[in-house]
Amino acid sequence: MKYRKTYGFLIAVLFTGTALLSSCEKRDIVVRDLQIKDLPSLSARDVETMYSDSGRVTLLVRTPLIQQFKSEENPYTLFPEGITVLFFEKQSEPQGSINSKYARYTEKDEVWELRDSVVAINTEGDILETELLFWSEPRERIWSDRFVRFTHNDQIIMGTGFESDTRFTKWSIRNVTGTIYIKDEQEVPPAD
Repeated sequence: MKYRKTYGFLIAVLFTGTALLSSCEKRDIVVRDLQIKDLPSLSARDVETMYSDSGRVTLLVRTPLIQQFKSEENPYTLFPEGITVLFFEKQSEPQGSINSKYARYTEKDEVWELRDSVVAINTEGDILETELLFWSEPRERIWSDRFVRFTHNDQIIMGTGFESDTRFTKWSIRNVTGTIYIKDEQEVPPAD
């Protein structure tokens, strides 16, 4: 009798297991794209890089955060927290600089895109201020299609659109909206 109960229990378990297994349907498991390809291949904090020529520093780059993306189609480097570049010309003190709160360098085109509070100063002390500036290394050109403020010698020139060589020696502002002569402004006596 004990043998019959065990045998009956075993048949009930097998029948129930077969019923459960036959009710399951085959499902393909789809793994969602984790977007690993959108993550930077390199990321570093508080970076300072010096470039030199014949043992002399020519360029110093500082950034709080650098992120490199090495996609096959369009590799680029981001500076999402800003960048400072100091230019040296045979002296120990920098002769020019450029700062922005955001930058992107596209390797394929060798073009820098600088955004948000861009300030560039050349060897003569001329100051360019804008919200967007492009810099092409191979073409040795700097340009913007946004509002610019350019302080040169004793005047401030404002307008929309700017183009120059990388040293600001041959520059032009399109659509000039105003020119302020600093020397004249300093000589005007205050009104009572």
